[in-house]
Amino acid sequence: MRVIGGELRSRRIAGIPGDATRPTPDRLRETLFNILAPRIRGATFLDAYAGTGAVGIEALSRGAAHAWFLERSRGALQVLRQNLAALDLDARATVIGGPALIALARCPAEIVFLDPPYALEDELPAALELLAGTPPELVIAQHPIRQTLPEAVGSLCRSRVVKQGDNALSFYSAGLRA
Repeated sequence: MRVIGGELRSRRIAGIPGDATRPTPDRLRETLFNILAPRIRGATFLDAYAGTGAVGIEALSRGAAHAWFLERSRGALQVLRQNLAALDLDARATVIGGPALIALARCPAEIVFLDPPYALEDELPAALELLAGTPPELVIAQHPIRQTLPEAVGSLCRSRVVKQGDNALSFYSAGLRA
């Protein structure tokens, strides 16, 4: 796995074997950051269910000021910390171990990316509900196309859906278009 763009373009990221995490495919990550390009520079970014940290690392590589990484798997946390250290990103990153639903409210990010592993896909509606209380500028949920997410959750309204292969990205904001 590699960083796709920005200052760390083409640098390697260690992966996690098995299916305990759901890696965001390179093509989908590239599509996501093409959409986020106008707003990523200087933003704070939250990569919930971070796994290897590939999405948050991509945000930092493309100019995000700071990234929060939430991950509960000890094995994934170890790989995530190794990836951040290898890319010299420790000063711009905060890693929080434990369930994402508990830590989401403690991370004041402008852009939130939700991508739960296969076993936790059903947590997406609850995560959106938590974020709707004090909505960030933008929430992006990666989910299987077969999973239907609500059009609106509290003050968060879905403004866009991008589909690629078996994956979809649903963009939510409180009055702003993605």
